[in-house]
Formats: sequence, structure tokens, C-alpha cells
Amino acid sequence: MPMTETNSIPIETLTEEMYQLVTECAGKKNLKAGDLIKEMIARHGEQACSKDDCKKAIRSLIDSGRCIYSYLGGSYIQLPPKEGTDQAL
Repeated sequence: MPMTETNSIPIETLTEEMYQLVTECAGKKNLKAGDLIKEMIARHGEQACSKDDCKKAIRSLIDSGRCIYSYLGGSYIQLPPKEGTDQAL
């Protein structure tokens, strides 16, 4: 699959921006994967940021342990619980 976009956002950049967003919303709002994808596309535009790139960035956050999936009547992406606490906020 040839890459025609020269201004696409690196996955690492999307990962960092998503992590910052989850951190900012921690304890205030539960974010779904779709919320993160919509926000990244709104920030960078569909030309520079595809849904597949966003999904790869989310997978990177989960695989690295920086974020976790929580199931609270739906799938949410949150920060992992801190040491010494029972649950994430």
C-alpha cells in the first residue's frame, strides 16, 4: 500500500497526545476509544490522521501498560490504578 500523504502524523505522536488527553480527563470523564479517535482527527484532520493510525496508537498505549481498558457498561480507556489503591478513578 503506497503512502501518498507526506504530512501524516507519526503513531508515536498520536500515542503521546492520546495519553495526555486521558491524563487530563482522569477522574472527570471516561473516554471511549472512539472519543480519542474523533479528537485526534479533529486536531489533525483526516488527511494526516487515519482511524487505523489512531487504533495503532491506542494499541500502543494499552500494550505498554500506560493505559488500560475498563468495562463500566462500555469499554473505556483509563490510566491504570496507582500502587496502593483499589481502582482507577
